[in-house]
Amino acid sequence: MTITPETPDLDAVILDYNGVIGLQPEAEQWQHLARLAAWPDNDIATFQSAFWSAREAYDAGQLSDLAFWARVLGQHPGPRMLRELRAADTAMWTTTDDDVLAVLRHAHRSGLPMVLLSNAPHPLSDVLDTTDWCRELMTRALYSARLEACKPDPVAYQHALEATGASDPRRVLFIDDRADNCRAAQDLGLRTLHYTGRPADLAAALVHRTG
Repeated sequence: MTITPETPDLDAVILDYNGVIGLQPEAEQWQHLARLAAWPDNDIATFQSAFWSAREAYDAGQLSDLAFWARVLGQHPGPRMLRELRAADTAMWTTTDDDVLAVLRHAHRSGLPMVLLSNAPHPLSDVLDTTDWCRELMTRALYSARLEACKPDPVAYQHALEATGASDPRRVLFIDDRADNCRAAQDLGLRTLHYTGRPADLAAALVHRTG
């Protein structure tokens, strides 16, 4: 756990979704997606490489669903395949960590404002907005596709800071599973927690407010 710098209290928290609240997809889900894509020999490694090479532009709202999958596949999918790919892609990012949500519910009961800041395309954003945990826990939910800016672009953090209503970034904690995203937040003066999959670390980071 890395958390910097220390302050006596928190005014707000900005949270990443995938890798913090959301669990990473399992191998079977990647295999299912590759099968739907009719990927040659179901080669997951090369499929993932093609998937991630186009993902940032998709997450940033620069590509439509069709344009994203055309880049991944090297050709336009038909309407049925596109629907299936979009649904499977969205579904594999929606499993959440119950232990993390329990920590956040405790923080929420203390009145701590929480803002979600996720690199996510429009289909996933729309689904996350409908979840009980998002409606219950988040003061605001911000997504890269709607902001047209992905972390670690400073623009994304500035939107999130405004959404917290906090006047001092040093009293706002940013939590993300990616070190580069945390470094960018720290450069803007936020406290940071590089989350590595331990809900106990998250609980400890929030103890200033909830303890």
